[in-house]
Amino acid sequence: MKNLTNLSKILLGLTALGCVSAIAVPSANAQPAYGSYLGAGASFGFTSGNSAAGESSRTSGLIAARYKFLEFPVSIRTQILIGNSTAVVPTVSFDVPLNFDTDVYIGAGVSLSNTVDTTPVGNKNSFVVQPGIDYTVPNSNLVLFGNVIFAFDAYRNSPGTSATSLQTGLGLRF
Repeated sequence: MKNLTNLSKILLGLTALGCVSAIAVPSANAQPAYGSYLGAGASFGFTSGNSAAGESSRTSGLIAARYKFLEFPVSIRTQILIGNSTAVVPTVSFDVPLNFDTDVYIGAGVSLSNTVDTTPVGNKNSFVVQPGIDYTVPNSNLVLFGNVIFAFDAYRNSPGTSATSLQTGLGLRF
């Protein structure tokens, strides 16, 4: 009986120690690519639609924004591709941390590019999938970002033709 009492005291002590350490020591969860950012860069279209109808691939300037929900691995992203025509690509992404400075993500959204001239993501509103990566430069507020946009059925004169573009740039965290 005495051994059972001593064992109970040891288990109670270990439980109390575990509770105190859980309360006293903050969690060491890293927030990769911590925070939101606003950035600029370039967008490179890799695909063309109907070339006879003027649906050739394009390169354009890029304005990118990311709003990071700190408690959840979710971000809202918007990319504005500015060239001969403009496309706006809002997406919601699921972020996966690789380390403290880097995360990869997969997003889904729409390409709003209902224009006559093509953009890197076509010239028709379409559904998009957007895999990418964010890298926070250590000891700074700078973020290097890159992603690919796959826009499905993205060309007005080429039914069923998808557009693929690469975006890259530099952002400033806020």
